[in-house]
Parts: sequence; C-alpha cells; structure tokens
Amino acid sequence: MLVSWISETPDTIPANASHVVGAGALVINKNTKEVLVVQERSGFFKDKNVWKLPTGVINEGEDIWTGVAREVEEETGIIADFVEVLAFRQSHKAILKKKTDMFFLCVLSPRSYDITEQKSEILQAKWMPIQEYVDQPWNKKNEMFKFMANICQKKCEEEYLGFAIVPTTTSSGKESFIYCNADHAKRLKVSRDQASASL
Repeated sequence: MLVSWISETPDTIPANASHVVGAGALVINKNTKEVLVVQERSGFFKDKNVWKLPTGVINEGEDIWTGVAREVEEETGIIADFVEVLAFRQSHKAILKKKTDMFFLCVLSPRSYDITEQKSEILQAKWMPIQEYVDQPWNKKNEMFKFMANICQKKCEEEYLGFAIVPTTTSSGKESFIYCNADHAKRLKVSRDQASASL
C-alpha cells in the first residue's frame, strides 16, 4: 500500500491490515462421543504426529460462523452447522512475525459423518474419542493447546455454554451478527420473533 499524508497533522492511516482471523472447529459426533480431527500434510504440524481440530483462515468478507463450516467441509468433506464460539485467543506478531492472530474455537454439529480428506492439505482425518484427543503429548506439553483441549473436553462431557449468533442489521441496513452467551442469544431471537408476530 502506497500512501502520502498531505495534512500537517499526524498520519492516522493504518499501515495495513493488522489482524488475521482464524477458526478451529470442534465437530462433535454425539452418538459416538468422538470429535473430528485431522493430520496436516504440510505446514507447522507436518510430520509431528499431531491430531488437531480442522482449522483455517476466515476469508475477507466472510463471517466466522460460515467460514469455520466452510473449512470443515473443505478439509474433511463433513457438512456441519455452526453451534457456537467456545473461546477465542489473541496472539501478537504471530503471522509473518507481524500480524496479530485472532483465533476462534467453534462448535459445529455434523450433518454427515463420512470423511473425504482434502488431499492437498490433509494427510488423514478421522473421528477420535475426546479423551484420546486431549491426552496427546502435544496437547499436554503446550499450554495453549492444553487449555483449548480442556475447553473442548468440557463441552463434550458437560454443560458449557459459548457464544451463539444473533442475526441483526446495522444502522445502514447491512446484515451483521452479534456473538453472545448462547442462552441470551435464544432469548433475543424469541423476543424478536414475538415482536415480528405481533405486527
């Protein structure tokens, strides 16, 4: 990006995009109590024998909830519906040692169960018991992964509410989404539906 600040006041134009938004998918098979995991063909996790959740970068103009479902389908062939955001983390100077990485851990509910790996990126994909996923040496020795795995286990084994989406519109009429506590999101949707029904 090439800019030239003309005013005599301090330049307030941001240098360039400062954040990259990524998402990981905890896809839970409630019938078997297993989660969808992948081993990557390339990148940081290549040859590390780590089974990880499907992850990816959210595209420009794409919502988190649609982007994470897209990534799951691309990497594994599994069609899944967004349920909620469980957690998110922020890591500065993470991408190219310059950009801030915002990563959202999301829960998805599968509509299909037959896996078809994306051959260009994924070495293997499978359904794995949550305890086996949590107990991997990588997750035990890396604090951030340990914390994320613990949150996944809590969601699989007991009630753990995250942030659900509430569709809304901006003041200019553009579609937008609020992420809030799942119980509150349900109440907001019900009150909006009741208001619409009374018109």
